[in-house]
Amino acid sequence: SPLTGTVGDCSVGGAMAFQLRRAGWAGIVFTGRSPKPCGLEVRDGKAGLVDATGLLGRDVPEIRSLLRGRGSVAVTGPAADNGVLFASVMVDGAHAAGRNGLGLSFSRKNLKYVSVTGSGAVTVHDPARLERACEQIYRLMASSPVIMGGFGLRNMGTGALYDLVHARGMMPTANFRRTRFDAAPGMNAPALRKLLGASRSGCAGCRILCKKTGSEGVHVPEFETMSHFSALLENDHLPTVVEANAVCNRTGMDTISAGATLACHAEITGRRLSPREIPALLEDIASGRMPSLAQGSRRYAAAEGMPRASMSVKSLELPAYDPRGAYGMALAYAVSTRGGCHLRAYPISHEILRKPVVTDRMSFSGKARIIKIAEDANAAIDSIGACKFCFFGASLEEYAEALSAVTGIETGAHDLLHAGERIYARERQMNTEFGFGREDDDLPARFFEEPGTSTEWMETPPLPRDGFLEALGRYYRIRGLDEGGRLLSGKAAELGLDGDPGAEDPL
Repeated sequence: SPLTGTVGDCSVGGAMAFQLRRAGWAGIVFTGRSPKPCGLEVRDGKAGLVDATGLLGRDVPEIRSLLRGRGSVAVTGPAADNGVLFASVMVDGAHAAGRNGLGLSFSRKNLKYVSVTGSGAVTVHDPARLERACEQIYRLMASSPVIMGGFGLRNMGTGALYDLVHARGMMPTANFRRTRFDAAPGMNAPALRKLLGASRSGCAGCRILCKKTGSEGVHVPEFETMSHFSALLENDHLPTVVEANAVCNRTGMDTISAGATLACHAEITGRRLSPREIPALLEDIASGRMPSLAQGSRRYAAAEGMPRASMSVKSLELPAYDPRGAYGMALAYAVSTRGGCHLRAYPISHEILRKPVVTDRMSFSGKARIIKIAEDANAAIDSIGACKFCFFGASLEEYAEALSAVTGIETGAHDLLHAGERIYARERQMNTEFGFGREDDDLPARFFEEPGTSTEWMETPPLPRDGFLEALGRYYRIRGLDEGGRLLSGKAAELGLDGDPGAEDPL
């Protein structure tokens, strides 16, 4: 990752995976660097590189317009051209591969876009079995209030989480200095719907359609974007949230890192950014006029002599869940292989949404094992190309059945968990090779030293440092790591990774 130096990856929606498989390809690997800016164009069984020099500096919508008729398109914008470390890859317009600076990875290879058009049929080993498996998945999804309820993902999009997170006293506010935002009731999903109107959209073939598009074609911000461009920046002007989201999509920047870097800047400069300044600063970052902020919050804060103002883990800015209100999330942020990520284990599912079971969000009890299992499951989910939202209804059992039907290789839920464990263990090994260790599996000091915002009915104390370290130690033992966070050689051998570097087992 250009931003973190860790393993870097993104899962992204849209239609590209469908088009790629219909074109007869299972995946694409890019090696080396093109001598000049180029695009890769795939049309069924043919693929070729095309000169893309003329696309440099152009906005994402303009590039998409120029590439109209070439199927599903993944492009980078001017942020990647100008070296922004949190530049994203925009797929089919509004789907962002945003975290870890994947857009800059494209740019460093002189890769400007990928377009894919497929017209073939996808071969399935047992179509009837797949149909039965899919019907079971759809039935379970339909029965989930989180997915299909009146205030669920289908009707409200991910913005449905805004009120819930605020009500739990864990909405990052003023760069994580507070955990409640007084203006939140006027900045939520219903407020956005009233402002923009909303129709359902989403990925190809999806039954949920969690994306929302306004009546004039405006892309409605996702939850993380809503939170970071409102509460995190103390901004109570809803149109500014919409505009900031549009700037990031148009220029190709991760909204989480962009918002968090602006919040870090606001704290360091000691002033609240106005609604006019927020989109203007984003434009300056993307265009190269603010190179200090384009480096992300950790590098910026260090250069300003205030490293504690960066709310990041392994240089990746934290998303919209304050860990003082969800202790599983605290541990998940710390041990994530790609930095401060909520999706590697997504403990919000059980700590807030109560899926598949309820856990005590203000306790580390049992969280080490839960986080490890969730990481393994999510690594498998990402690898088979499934959406995590589907798992608020279905489980690995149903998806293992679907995978067996597609491939003809009998696969169970345990097999998927084992594959996920191997993936996560290898990522730990890679991060060890990149120089990361136990000292990097930690949170910003603020969370252990400062309380969140308490009310007369709810307290949000600082995270207990001793409890966190005890949970981290348990996680290491369960994961098969030594005290320095390195994969033990015995565990590596058990997982078939013994050809890679591992720590010696203690006598």
